[in-house]
Amino acid sequence: MLRWTRLTERQIRKAEAEGKLSGLEGEGKPLPDRSAEAHLDAGEAVGFRMMAEAGALPEEIRLKAQLDAARTDWQAASDPAEKKRHMARIADLQMRHEIARDARRKFLR
Repeated sequence: MLRWTRLTERQIRKAEAEGKLSGLEGEGKPLPDRSAEAHLDAGEAVGFRMMAEAGALPEEIRLKAQLDAARTDWQAASDPAEKKRHMARIADLQMRHEIARDARRKFLR
């Protein structure tokens, strides 16, 4: 493992010296927040990201985004009836998200 680390470090330093790592997209900006991908393995995360960039979001990811938005709406709501309506939407989206996630996992087995 140590040899692999040294080889990797050497390749990075060589690319830096040759200027291959400057002028890249996102240079000087913080890394994107990918905490939502914490439950995925690295291969799935990369695959989902590639599909998203191509405009083909899987149902599971689309539902996760809607769920996050619904939670934000619930937090912003002050009227009890409105909060109740948002909670019903959150429950529905959570169920649909879990179904989509389970279907993907079963498909990949």
